[in-house]
Amino acid sequence: MEPSTPRTVEILKSDRTEEVFLVIANIPIQAVLPASDIERARSWYSEKLGLEPVSTSPFGDLRYEAGGVQFLVYQSNLAGTNQATAAGFSLENFDEVVAFLRSNGVTFEHVDFGEMGATVDGVITTPDGQKAAWFKDSEGNTFALSMAD
Repeated sequence: MEPSTPRTVEILKSDRTEEVFLVIANIPIQAVLPASDIERARSWYSEKLGLEPVSTSPFGDLRYEAGGVQFLVYQSNLAGTNQATAAGFSLENFDEVVAFLRSNGVTFEHVDFGEMGATVDGVITTPDGQKAAWFKDSEGNTFALSMAD
């Protein structure tokens, strides 16, 4: 295979390519979260977060909306295998939301960041006063809560 020529680089930098990237940049992104038991997930989102699906697909996928953004919960045998944060909420009223979620039975994770600190009672507070917390849904998906900037 021959190395790319300057003409190839020019094609990659064409207006059409830039236009495609601009279109993608304007499309809202959504979280897509797996569930090993879709009905258990439906109950958890309703009981713990107070969310009801805005629609259900013919396959049983649940579409939710929070803060004007939609996310999808779908049936998968791979649910619970991701150990990283799957989605997050940026909050104006962090303490109130954490208290509400706790009152609904949500358990916050203990996270240890080594020298940067660790959560205390499920919440980490940075030296400048910012707070964050993490919890898992019924399917093992990790959510982050953070204070809005």
